[in-house]
Amino acid sequence: MADANPVSGLLRSQYDMAHFWLEGTIEGMSAEQLHYRPDGLVLPAGANYAHAVVGEDELLSHMVAGRAPLCAGAWAGRVGLSEMPPPGVWDEWARSVQIDLAALRAYAQAVYASTDSLLAGMTDADLARPLDLTAMGLGEQTVGFLFSLMLGNAFAHTGEVSAVKGVQGLKGYPF
Repeated sequence: MADANPVSGLLRSQYDMAHFWLEGTIEGMSAEQLHYRPDGLVLPAGANYAHAVVGEDELLSHMVAGRAPLCAGAWAGRVGLSEMPPPGVWDEWARSVQIDLAALRAYAQAVYASTDSLLAGMTDADLARPLDLTAMGLGEQTVGFLFSLMLGNAFAHTGEVSAVKGVQGLKGYPF
């Protein structure tokens, strides 16, 4: 499929890579490994994965597409989480949420397809559209900024998952 412009094509490629890394890093983890709570401030691998996926769904669906996220629509009640992450600080939630990895990974695939569909139609004007991210402490930004922010978020949480796996003596990244 031809992209609306080279920038959206580049973003699509970058999201494909971020999703590949995230999925490859979470692959094969047991329930015990997903919920392992390291000492200190590090949060469980499963919660990091869930936060990245749900955040991508909620922020891009709502702020870019102007629609309800998948987790509140077609995927409501079946995303694989005992409870949805709260807005803002999510540390307490991360230490208590129970995760069904197979269900969460199925939901993640739907989120990734939704993100790709959004990006496929983006024009320069769409990416330059202003967004008020003041509630997130980021002030006035653009749609392109939000896509970049969420891309960084995916990679950052992939690193967290990898680190928590390493603390457990597991191989982190998939390569």
